[in-house]
Amino acid sequence: MKVVIPGGSGQVGTVLARAFHADGHNVIVLSRNPKVQPWRVLAWDGATLGDWRDEIDGSDVVVNLTGRSVNCRYTTANRREILESRVLSTLAVGAAIARAARPPRLWLQASTATIYAHSYDHANDECSGILGGQESTAPSSWRFSINVAREWERAFDEVMLERTRKIALRSAMTLSPDPGGVFDTLLGLVRRGLGGRAGDGRQFMSWIHYEDFVAAIRWLIEREDIDGVVNVASPNPLPNAEFMQILRDACGTSFGLPATKWMLEIGAVFMRTETELILKSRRVVPTRLLEHGFEFKFPTWREAARDLQQWKLTLGASARAA
Repeated sequence: MKVVIPGGSGQVGTVLARAFHADGHNVIVLSRNPKVQPWRVLAWDGATLGDWRDEIDGSDVVVNLTGRSVNCRYTTANRREILESRVLSTLAVGAAIARAARPPRLWLQASTATIYAHSYDHANDECSGILGGQESTAPSSWRFSINVAREWERAFDEVMLERTRKIALRSAMTLSPDPGGVFDTLLGLVRRGLGGRAGDGRQFMSWIHYEDFVAAIRWLIEREDIDGVVNVASPNPLPNAEFMQILRDACGTSFGLPATKWMLEIGAVFMRTETELILKSRRVVPTRLLEHGFEFKFPTWREAARDLQQWKLTLGASARAA
């Protein structure tokens, strides 16, 4: 199988490319900053058609993960880049597929669970989920992120294709033991004694273990009866305070200093990021995956946290031995 992954040089893309490469598939990553990998990596600008479109023609699956990181301050320039990197790349990939003589049978397009409204008591799924952006009490940064998600999906929906199945992946944070990823960041906080609850700790955290993310992608490729929006998240989101407690337990750490909202706001300025990433309640469930029979290897955070921590210890030991 030939798999093309635009934007596949980030953490999630690397996890996916590594898995497909290990399966023996022909993997091509499109990157704005190409680096040597065991699979092929080609340069593109993420916005316009180029020679890379020849790789789309004759491919089996395209997984577009392109998008500037949202782990930054939402300045005017960064907001523009966050939006344009998603919308323009989606339109470019769509144009390449539309012009292909042998288009891929499936286009998996990244979206985000952030599109749903801030919610404590309502679990958002693909059918009854409440899309956000209209909440009068939501900070402007939250509305911005939701509007980006809506524009991202709108660009995807506007590309009309007759021979290619389309799926929008509303993904939660994907946790892997790779250096520099979300789990690595959370683990660093715990190890420094800062892994307590954030704010009041009531906000839900939606997540997915990287092995389940990869398994869900493989499963969706085979399930030709599924298209449209799919939530890619564990079936068991949980409040931040509980999430961090379980992570501390997995690391053998008894104490984690809590951070109030005002502390987080000050810290976000110094860390050049936004508090939305930790304070917004993302209570998202994968109803379509479950109803169609997908089985999670790590359905709960406790078992996922233990596995990820063990992998971190193994990787650390391997690095020290080398």
